[in-house]
Amino acid sequence: MSIATLVLTALGSVALLLLLVMKARLHAFIALMLVSIGAGVASGMPVEKIADTMQKGMAGTLGFLAVVVALGAMFGKILHETGALDQIAGRLLSRFGERRAHYALGVAGLVCALPLFFDVAIVLLIGVVFAVARRTGGNVVKLAVPLFAGVAASAAFLLPGPTPMLLASQMQADFGWMIVIGLAAAIPGMLLAGPLFGSFISRHVSLALPDDISEPTLKRDRMPSFAFSLTLVLFPLVMVACKTLGSHLATPGSAVFHWLQFIGHPFSAILAACLIAIYGLAVRRGMDAEQVMRICNAALQPAGIILLVTGAGGVFKQVLVDSGVGPALGNALIGAGLPIAVACFALAAAVRIIQGSATVACLTTVGLVLPAIETMGLSGAQLAALSICIAGGSIVLSHVNDSGFWLFGKFTGANEAQTLKTWSLMETILGTTGALVGMAAFAML
Repeated sequence: MSIATLVLTALGSVALLLLLVMKARLHAFIALMLVSIGAGVASGMPVEKIADTMQKGMAGTLGFLAVVVALGAMFGKILHETGALDQIAGRLLSRFGERRAHYALGVAGLVCALPLFFDVAIVLLIGVVFAVARRTGGNVVKLAVPLFAGVAASAAFLLPGPTPMLLASQMQADFGWMIVIGLAAAIPGMLLAGPLFGSFISRHVSLALPDDISEPTLKRDRMPSFAFSLTLVLFPLVMVACKTLGSHLATPGSAVFHWLQFIGHPFSAILAACLIAIYGLAVRRGMDAEQVMRICNAALQPAGIILLVTGAGGVFKQVLVDSGVGPALGNALIGAGLPIAVACFALAAAVRIIQGSATVACLTTVGLVLPAIETMGLSGAQLAALSICIAGGSIVLSHVNDSGFWLFGKFTGANEAQTLKTWSLMETILGTTGALVGMAAFAML
């Protein structure tokens, strides 16, 4: 089959996905599965191989992500219910002062969202915005945009977030470099898209205060200290860094090397952090076993749909790879002279705009560019830089087909036009800034 036909198959598949989700209102999981089958048939893949490829894509994606999602969801929920996240946000506000509260909220979103899903982080932290707005009498837009920017930057670029973890795993990137380049992308991106853009756009868009505020379960006198709360949030990051240290400092093949690799694996890091949160925080602060169990169960309930849609995205990615659609499109871009870092950003942005999900955009882009990347002999650091480029492209130009678009509107009371002016522009600034950092890192490594 010709390259042009394969490329048209890829474009048609994404267009069909958009039609099924937005017009036919079909659930994203079912739509992704149907489009995956259609892409396989249209690309000339043998019918007997389509089902095996779909199974391979689902297993390859969820085999890693399911553990991270489940443990991360419980970890983040316990941190909220015990007041650990509230302590971090409160200390930041006291340090920054009310006049710079929008900077404090951006930093709070960036730090507190590390162990959380984007949606979960917003649900747990949005109350801080309203509390500060009531205290200062400020415009909700000026405070909400920085918080959303901080959470979005953390979710897109920083380990141990599920999407960056998934990207690093699929791209076989170096986790240590992923942390370094992710931080270099997330911090300036958050500042530009959050406090600075939020201050500007709040002059043109104004929103009233909603009434609902979520509160932690523990009373303030039972909450952990700020130092312990921050240490617990950063703990899995430190453990993940052990893997990178081991690869550079320990002798390959030695017992120390293998132990550091094991300790620094994301599974080990998040499991250890979750256990410390349960027994070193929740239980010690007076929560009984039944209460902890209810918190963990509540955290896992919304994770199921996230896993299914993400797994379906992995199915779509695998069909694109095995059918030859991915290699054809990736090679066509590289053959046209488009730099690989720019191609990663552009492809992720295109898929994101068409179908909405940042995670699916990342997975689809990996499927499109991985065949070409594998022939280039890139280092783990360079693959980390390309992962950041993909992550940046996957969050630009959010609109009505993205759940985050509606989440912003739901919590802030913004209508669609106001959400486009605030949330959509914020996401575009953040994603573009992060991708530019990734491109610069790729050029220097």
